[in-house]
Amino acid sequence: FISCQFSLAQNNRLTTSNTIGWYNYFGTFKLSEKTGIHTEYQWRRNDLISNWQQGLLRVGLNYNLTPRALFRVGYAWAETFPYGEYALNKFGREFTEHRIFEMVQLSHKEGIVDISHRFMLEQRFIGRYSSANETTEDEYPLSNRARYMVRLQVPFSGREIKDKTAYFAVYDEVLVGFGENVNANIFDQNRIGILLGYRFNKTLRIEGGYLNQTLQFGRLINSQNVYQYNNGFIVNANFNIDLSKPKD
Repeated sequence: FISCQFSLAQNNRLTTSNTIGWYNYFGTFKLSEKTGIHTEYQWRRNDLISNWQQGLLRVGLNYNLTPRALFRVGYAWAETFPYGEYALNKFGREFTEHRIFEMVQLSHKEGIVDISHRFMLEQRFIGRYSSANETTEDEYPLSNRARYMVRLQVPFSGREIKDKTAYFAVYDEVLVGFGENVNANIFDQNRIGILLGYRFNKTLRIEGGYLNQTLQFGRLINSQNVYQYNNGFIVNANFNIDLSKPKD
């Protein structure tokens, strides 16, 4: 019976794959001991770098409750393009998304391992074309998504990641949709990253490595669920700028 159910599930699934490259900027601007501004832009490409997958801009306000508990609220804008064998949009067009998000990040240390847990809620207003005759999105229904990411970092030498230190990092993030507009999928995505990084100083860290993205479409194609399996590279440039006033 279990074998039969598994076979039926597999037969009701379309699968496709792509080779992707994500090239990302993250910038944090410290305003005071507790507050700061977060900025980022992610240049997500298909065929490693040749074609668009998605552009994502995110800004937010940080509040550090403690050195190991960070709260953030903000706004994100995303432009998603048709790419690969099956387009995310049923008319094969690009579409805009506006998001409001709330985030909590908790971190702790176990031996030489730095561990962080990121919890995020997103209220997503995803652009939609009501018909093939529309030239721009004319509907923005609300969709909700919850995200959880766990990340581990280990220095290659010493017991902590400090200036002029190389490190290894691995993370996994699961994204789940909920609410009345979930449509075809509750499971939305899973992302796995394996990275090598280098902290030059308190201001700059660079890291890069392997990225795996599993994505389920929010719509059916020929009454079948569509799963997209993407593999490729990710490069992150992380900047931390202190704009707070120096103490007397």
